[in-house]
Amino acid sequence: MLGLAALTVFFSAPGQSYSVTAFVDPMLADLKISRTGYSMAYMVATLIGGCLLPFVGRIVDRLGARLVLPVIALALGMACAWMSQLATVVGLYVGFTLIRCLGQGSLTLISNWIIGEWFQKYRGRAAGLCALGGTASVFVFPQLNGWLIENYGWRQAWGVLGVAVSVCLVAPVVLFLRNRPEPLGLLPDWGVGTRASDGEVAKTQAAPVEQSYTVRQAIRYSSFWKVAAVIATVAFVGTGLTFHQVSILAQHGVSSKTALGALGIQAGFATCSTLAAGFMVDRVAPRFVLAAAMALEAMALLLLLFLPGPQWVYAYAAVMGLHGGIIRSVSSIVWIKYFGRGHQGAVQGISMSLMVIAAAVGPVPVAMVYDSLQTYAPVLWAFLILPVVTGTLVLSAIPPAESSDSSV
Repeated sequence: MLGLAALTVFFSAPGQSYSVTAFVDPMLADLKISRTGYSMAYMVATLIGGCLLPFVGRIVDRLGARLVLPVIALALGMACAWMSQLATVVGLYVGFTLIRCLGQGSLTLISNWIIGEWFQKYRGRAAGLCALGGTASVFVFPQLNGWLIENYGWRQAWGVLGVAVSVCLVAPVVLFLRNRPEPLGLLPDWGVGTRASDGEVAKTQAAPVEQSYTVRQAIRYSSFWKVAAVIATVAFVGTGLTFHQVSILAQHGVSSKTALGALGIQAGFATCSTLAAGFMVDRVAPRFVLAAAMALEAMALLLLLFLPGPQWVYAYAAVMGLHGGIIRSVSSIVWIKYFGRGHQGAVQGISMSLMVIAAAVGPVPVAMVYDSLQTYAPVLWAFLILPVVTGTLVLSAIPPAESSDSSV
């Protein structure tokens, strides 16, 4: 189950900004639209897709990942096929809506749901290992996309992504994925139960009981909004930077090939921090780990603003990688740690929706500032404020079980 969750994150790539970034400049040239217009299409489409995620979460809670995941994966493959045939701006809006909702949103949500159902005591470690699928994806897909585009064109590259998702994700899920351990005579964290006569599991090695909160209950707590602010900031700033990474780094004399290659460096450092954060969050309150991640994001922005020379791009990539690895690991389980297992799909659906909306908006101010001023510096300074503020706020995000606070 852990391997399937990691595979799901890995193949969410077609809808992720680190994958789309390789397509930006070739598609701009071919479709004859401005950088701002392209970013607006990305924003509007992602907003629409993000609004659908709470419904996806509820469906997964009701039907389970075993039924929903293959359908989502096949739909993402068809969305990539749509992207390969684009001819109009309207088609671009439709395509971005599909890949963002299905790839970045739904597949990530379902992967987190699987971890939440199969692990409890070791949930942090499992999330850290699962997030390696995400870091591997960051390492593989920007390079793969760049190579495919250079040799075969951006349309063919989208087609290859669609086939890869449909073939490599659907079959393993259909064959091996199971929704929960209890119907199999198992318990979370490799615990073993005995199957009762009615098909349920008598919990001979029962895991600790977790209190669960509905969406209505969860959003009453200020801790929900403080954690959500961190996740939204990461999505907003991170997507804005990644989406325009090639152009931003070009202003510092960094070539397109090096800029995409820096994402590989980023993935390597993310691998280390992903595993470390996964083990750490089983022992340390998630709010402290999230605050550390925001400090790293602020450091990365300062590096980007004052990059002394092109070779410093690797230092920037390393810091962003450490930051991204922590977020990838902790954000996948922070909601279930705060609000329990019972309604995790619905709660994560709300948080994922906020994240996707923030990610939708992120690239637009970057593009607008550049189109107006031919520099990225003002928007980078504005971005720097966000991790400082949200990183400070999240330090006071106490889990509901430890606090009587119910105010926003």
